[in-house]
Amino acid sequence: MTAVRRTPRFVPAVVLIGGVMSATAACGTGSSSSAEVSGTKPASAHSTAAWEEPDSYTYTLQSTEGERTLLGAFRVTVRDGKVAEAVGLDDSGRRVVRQAPAEVPTLRELLGQLEQARRDGADTAEAEYAADGHPVRISLDWEKNAIDDEALYVITAYEPRTR
Repeated sequence: MTAVRRTPRFVPAVVLIGGVMSATAACGTGSSSSAEVSGTKPASAHSTAAWEEPDSYTYTLQSTEGERTLLGAFRVTVRDGKVAEAVGLDDSGRRVVRQAPAEVPTLRELLGQLEQARRDGADTAEAEYAADGHPVRISLDWEKNAIDDEALYVITAYEPRTR
């Protein structure tokens, strides 16, 4: 067996290198997170994006995790700030659209859930935003140790619409 002996000079060098790497990453010149690579910017648990919901738009929603009414994939059309059409893209989504169409949210309603979770002190209430400020991922978990109280919303194919 070979013994590894660390000299006192080794530890300061590691600390120095780690500090330089952290500072570089903080300046934005280091490696990118997967969210940054995909064109989104992660948001802290208490920040809000400077985005104003347009009156009309379409988006695709993938809702997963937990035992919530809203599970599945959906293509959503919003007109005048309200869901005008929701199409289920998988079996779960079609079931929701058939049985509880009012459960399919606008992006404003999803952001409202995020803000409510933050006010309620949820263990996780995080969002990632696209460059234009619209949400692309919302992750909620009201109680870390509770089962099935999580929600994960992934928003894709967002397109503002003109009438």
